[in-house]
Amino acid sequence: MVILSNKTVNISVSLMYNYKGEDYLLNLIDTPGHVDFSNEVSRSLSACQGVVLLIDANDGVQAQTVANFYLAFGKDLTIVPVINKIDLKNANPEKVCGQLKTLFDIEPTQVLKISAKLGTNVHSVLDAIIERLPPPPVNRVAPFRALLFDSWFDRYRGALNLIYIHDGSVQTGDSIASCHTGKTYDVKSLAVLRPQEENVKKLVAGQIGLLGCNMRTSKEAHIGDTLCLSEKRVTPLVGFTPVKPMVFAGVYPMDQSQHVALRSAIEKLVLNDPAVTVAIDSSPALGQGWRLGFLGLLHLEVFSQRLQQEYAAEPILTAPSVTYKVKLRSGKHVGKYGSDEIYITNPALLPDATMVEEYFEPMVIGTIITPSEYLGPVISLCIERRGVQRVSTNIDNDRVMFQYDMPLCEIVLDFHDALKSITSGYASFDYEDNGFQSSSILKLSILLNGVEVDELSSVVHSSRAQITGRRMCLKLKEMIPRQLIQVAIQAAVGSKIVARETLKAYRKDVTAKLYGGDVTRRMKLLARQAEGKRKMKSVANISIPRETFIDVLKR
Repeated sequence: MVILSNKTVNISVSLMYNYKGEDYLLNLIDTPGHVDFSNEVSRSLSACQGVVLLIDANDGVQAQTVANFYLAFGKDLTIVPVINKIDLKNANPEKVCGQLKTLFDIEPTQVLKISAKLGTNVHSVLDAIIERLPPPPVNRVAPFRALLFDSWFDRYRGALNLIYIHDGSVQTGDSIASCHTGKTYDVKSLAVLRPQEENVKKLVAGQIGLLGCNMRTSKEAHIGDTLCLSEKRVTPLVGFTPVKPMVFAGVYPMDQSQHVALRSAIEKLVLNDPAVTVAIDSSPALGQGWRLGFLGLLHLEVFSQRLQQEYAAEPILTAPSVTYKVKLRSGKHVGKYGSDEIYITNPALLPDATMVEEYFEPMVIGTIITPSEYLGPVISLCIERRGVQRVSTNIDNDRVMFQYDMPLCEIVLDFHDALKSITSGYASFDYEDNGFQSSSILKLSILLNGVEVDELSSVVHSSRAQITGRRMCLKLKEMIPRQLIQVAIQAAVGSKIVARETLKAYRKDVTAKLYGGDVTRRMKLLARQAEGKRKMKSVANISIPRETFIDVLKR
């Protein structure tokens, strides 16, 4: 994956288009289709009157197509369906039209067929936008009111805000205010994106533009905020629900001497990505680091790759985990935590079962579209990951769409890879948040000679505790260097041991110098060696190299 050095995942452009002798101003926003960025899609839709739903003529409707269609449909926007890549050898536009009819009840006559590569029929898309989409419902004589739906940070100009002007107009030099914070700013610059910035003196209702007003940090630019003139306060527009991270991972420097450089890189990236949450964390094995929260797995991948590409950082990323909700028993435990409901992102901090009334794990609604020939393996995979089927729909003769209720923890690691593997890459997968559900989860602890190692703790479902524990013990047995004493590697749930492996000690052949004689001489030497090993075991600390922790914990 190549990460472009864009300041935002949305790309906005304003262009003039002549249609039947009249000039029209089109404000177009290109958004990512992946579920991790559904928040960006939702924000962009709030500034739009319609959408172009783009489908590949070769691959047909994908799982993310379904999710984004219903996102736009729920906001009552006009939808222009477009099939692209009709020039490909294996393209089948008629089949894709049938899928759109089956899933979304879109008539084939409404679907545009184009090839962006060759420019075939591309003009018809712009014509359809003008013909089918209504103009923005604006009032240009009312006081200025604008929706802030995206922002990014510029080291010289501060936070730059992408705004949709709902009412009135704004020009450079105006004094504006934030309805959320009440702070006032002077408008220093206005621009339209074509897609490069083109400075203008004034923006009017119906336009999308870039506003610079010397905001010092991205935290002042609240996404979903309403901007107005400071002397004419207005009723705020409908905003957005703040996003909550779904996936958490520990980030540590490869060496503690790189800590300051990595901290600086993370701070700079977070300026342009306020959806990432940062909390300081430390580990006896890996040293000082951070626990970062992300919207999903792709978000995590993009962030870590930008750290490497833009700042030449080499961070250690631990395996991703999810947030669990814990309901505590009433009494002194509530006073200790300050509430009877707490959220846990680090497995080592999970309260003991004696303190807990109920555990909850995050759930998602997973959508899978797969060729019919892989039906059996896909269903088996979903059942193995504790999925419960919601819906099954035949899209056409060759493809089936499933929806499953699944625990988020079962898909964050390798579900997508496993799905692609069993379907030869033909299946597509998408998911959306579905709240929390009561579950039988446990804290799986790893013990080395009876001493618990917090860094290796994990949260697992009760049905998978033994399998996961055995796998961890085998992995550690291969990775931990042999010691001078025997090491018992155990996986435990509470006081119950569910798996064990034994790492044999280095052992000198103390009987090598014997060349005969009585057997009691041999037994005496072996007994003396065993006694020495026992004494050593009682005082020894097991030396686990940092590289072993890195190999076990990293993704």
